[in-house]
Amino acid sequence: MQGILIVDKPMDWTSFDVVAKLRGVLGTRKLGHSGTLDPMATGVLPVFCGGASKAVDLQLNHDKSYRAVLRLGARTDTGDVTGTVLETAPVTAGEQELLAVLPQFIGPQMQVPPMYSAIKINGQKLYELARKGREIERPARRVTIHAFELLGGGDGEFLLRVRCSKGTYVRTLCHDIGQVLGCGGCMSSLRRTMAAGFTLDDCRTIEDVQAQGEALLSPVDSLFRQYPAYRIVSERDDRRCRCGNPLAAENLQPGLYRVYGGDGAFLCLSRWENGVLTSEKNFFGA
Repeated sequence: MQGILIVDKPMDWTSFDVVAKLRGVLGTRKLGHSGTLDPMATGVLPVFCGGASKAVDLQLNHDKSYRAVLRLGARTDTGDVTGTVLETAPVTAGEQELLAVLPQFIGPQMQVPPMYSAIKINGQKLYELARKGREIERPARRVTIHAFELLGGGDGEFLLRVRCSKGTYVRTLCHDIGQVLGCGGCMSSLRRTMAAGFTLDDCRTIEDVQAQGEALLSPVDSLFRQYPAYRIVSERDDRRCRCGNPLAAENLQPGLYRVYGGDGAFLCLSRWENGVLTSEKNFFGA
């Protein structure tokens, strides 16, 4: 069994809960996921099955997109409504005030991760320290907000669309927006709409997987569909590739290629330079 399942993660499930459930459904322990979602979040969760797990570190599109609801007037210890309310304030900002501050959050910036996160500092996960009532200094990390759009809302709650780099905490964005507006803010819902180049249109529910099983697996090469394909013609080159050897190839543009054998099987992701295709990762025999 080899492939990628794009799961629509249910609310109140951890990402590990999804993997554990699918291990039972698919009858294999060789599963892993990419891009952890908080339990309150829903949406796109890529799950890698069997030999496809080799592709996790090769994801070349790390940007993600979300729809999030910002709730103004409250600040919590987690940055979302699942946490303890630390402070409340009258909501003095509306749509126009929000639209005025959103541009300052677009582009590269430094973001301090929340204490309730799985980031490790000195070998300890931050959320484990937070649950013990401890707060430590966290170094800010560089993230990039590519797009930030107000989709609608009112009465202190606003629906936002965010496209951002890997490692961005949307609930921290909501907290920071609330601070700038002067009334505090937190995130009341989150739905991931794109990850690893896959969207909600590619998603399957847990119930879908229970009903149809491995028939729903997308092929591994779908993760690299933005790159051109190269098909091996000669049996000699086919054998060489399956032994991990580079291939001579003329008249290609520099960059990455999906390499297929003579039988149409996806063999590897390779990089072409100076007339030679050299494998970055092999998938034959996985």
